[in-house]
Amino acid sequence: MAKQNYIVILGGRESGVGAAILAKKQGLRVFVSDYEKIPDEWKKQLINNEINFEEGQHTLTEILKATEIIRSPGIPDKSKVIQEIREKNIPIIGEIEFAGRYSKAKMICVTGSNGKTTTVKWIYHILKKAGKDVALKGNVGASLSAAIAERDREYFVVELSSFQLEDMHKFRAHIAILLNITPDHLDRYGYKIENYIKAKFRIIRNQTSADYFIYNTDDTIILKELKKLKSKKMKLIPFSVKKKLNKGGFVDNTNLIFNLNPKQNFIMPLTTLALDGIHNRYNALASGLTSLVQGIGNPEIKEALMDFENVEHRLEPVCKVHGIEFINDSKATNVDSVWYALECTPRNIIWIAGGVDKGNDYSILTNLVSKKVKALVCLGIDNRPIHDAFSKFVSVMVNTVSMEEAVKMAYHLSDKGDTVLLSPACSSFDLFENFEDRGRQFKTAVRQL
Repeated sequence: MAKQNYIVILGGRESGVGAAILAKKQGLRVFVSDYEKIPDEWKKQLINNEINFEEGQHTLTEILKATEIIRSPGIPDKSKVIQEIREKNIPIIGEIEFAGRYSKAKMICVTGSNGKTTTVKWIYHILKKAGKDVALKGNVGASLSAAIAERDREYFVVELSSFQLEDMHKFRAHIAILLNITPDHLDRYGYKIENYIKAKFRIIRNQTSADYFIYNTDDTIILKELKKLKSKKMKLIPFSVKKKLNKGGFVDNTNLIFNLNPKQNFIMPLTTLALDGIHNRYNALASGLTSLVQGIGNPEIKEALMDFENVEHRLEPVCKVHGIEFINDSKATNVDSVWYALECTPRNIIWIAGGVDKGNDYSILTNLVSKKVKALVCLGIDNRPIHDAFSKFVSVMVNTVSMEEAVKMAYHLSDKGDTVLLSPACSSFDLFENFEDRGRQFKTAVRQL
């Protein structure tokens, strides 16, 4: 009896603490274990909610008493504690899976290698303007569990990484949106893209005929995987910027066209979109289709597609210094994100890139780099992968080990009319706490020039 309803949570930060608070509210016995020191802001919440925890260690004798384990997304299968739990056949779930048990909300879930944050915020913006009871959670914002513990909503817009999707089993997305799939986090998936694809497609797990799958039909990986599915109960809604579709959303010459049925369709000029670039056309199509499905009116959708403001650290203009434009794209932690950044940035780019390489294939960038990049400032502890990939295509390459040094060097290499673009293509953890810290340091260094 001692083991009944005993939840052990691995990780004492955003998602873990949120799950612990929800478990406590549901009357479950709960224990939080973090192998590292728990930051004070999260520790305070655990103490205030009278939740037992440990930090700086994983006490296996206590962890293995659990009837169920909730693990934070950053803990991989290869970790010792997960292997021990697997040997004991204790179920492991994610925070999103746990949260979903206690909500009656319609879950609008977005995943993809790129564009997730912009798209979930755009969808949230549309629904909020339409007067819906909606919250934005998941991989962006506070944890879904913490939000549900506070109060349930009519809608949750949830950004989901592949890590979060790994531990989803019975969770059901009312609307599942898959923006794209390109090689990312392959170090987590044994350098096998098929494992990464499998994780992404878990977003449609448990969908019924009452649900919707909105997907990018220009993505060959998505189309190939979709054909493998033996049964597709959910309603399929494609979008494209390359071809006309009988149903869904697409770009036709100078317009975005949304067409679900004779009563749910509208056209708007590309020039009226709030955000530029091909990638944002995809994001706008996904956001608009999601809103149409939920019965939002055409005028409301159009207005929200026109007045949305971009997210911080994603192609964020910082300022101009002596005619040189500085753009913060610190959120571009993979190659495909950088492709979009280079594609929509004018020529004469001083590109700041580097960090923790995740097994990147840089070949898709070489054409854009050779045409647009004037100089490459490498920012990282190990810059060899960047040098190996681009030394033949960029005549000026320099190494730096701090943001201040990188910004000063980029400024020195620039002329009036040039653009300094921070778009790293790599994770930030060699020199920074996260991509937000990297972006903030970039903006600070720019303003100190």
